[in-house]
Amino acid sequence: MTTIRHHPTDDMLVALAAGTLPAGPAAVLASHAEGCAVCAERVAEFEALGGALLEEMPDAGLAPEALARTLAAIDAPLASSVAATPPHARRVGHLSRPELPAGARWPRALDGCSATPWRWIGPGMRWSRLRLPQDPDANVFLLRIGAGKFLPPHTHSELELTQVLWGSFHDGRAMFGPGDFDAADGTIHHQPVVQPGSECICLAAVDGRVVFDGFLARTLGSLVGM
Repeated sequence: MTTIRHHPTDDMLVALAAGTLPAGPAAVLASHAEGCAVCAERVAEFEALGGALLEEMPDAGLAPEALARTLAAIDAPLASSVAATPPHARRVGHLSRPELPAGARWPRALDGCSATPWRWIGPGMRWSRLRLPQDPDANVFLLRIGAGKFLPPHTHSELELTQVLWGSFHDGRAMFGPGDFDAADGTIHHQPVVQPGSECICLAAVDGRVVFDGFLARTLGSLVGM
């Protein structure tokens, strides 16, 4: 059984349980929680706590027209919501996704998401842009890096959340393996190096930009939206 050593903070899991996270971070955190029994239990606890708090709140009166509006919304034709969804987001069962290594699987949290084919960004390095139907503009992508390869040294203008789906890397702080989660911001300056024996595939959501040290690396990063 895979040992997961790196987890989200309770604050992040509370936000996931409350449904207050943006779509990109929520997809990464949910991908972690579905493979981590510890965090899945914590999310369930926070959801139960939130439900208990709601039950203890005093009843609030509804506006006279509230019930009528709710019933009207239920009876509204489904076509209007379908028409508002771009055609390429409705291809359930036919979503475009790049191939993963044998034995790797897509997190259920990414059901309904599409992804571009693997695109070359350097020797032994590829990436794929994900499209989340609930937020098409979310900056979420997959990185696929070969064994022994590494990203250039960098920091972050805001926050990057990473979930390891396959393989492992060491970034100078710690080893991150399958199922591990990492949150890095401007206080972190690191260089992820994929460990020998297997390529590494990570799911990442980025707020702001990845700030690479070198000019060439910064140029390549800007081309892929990192």
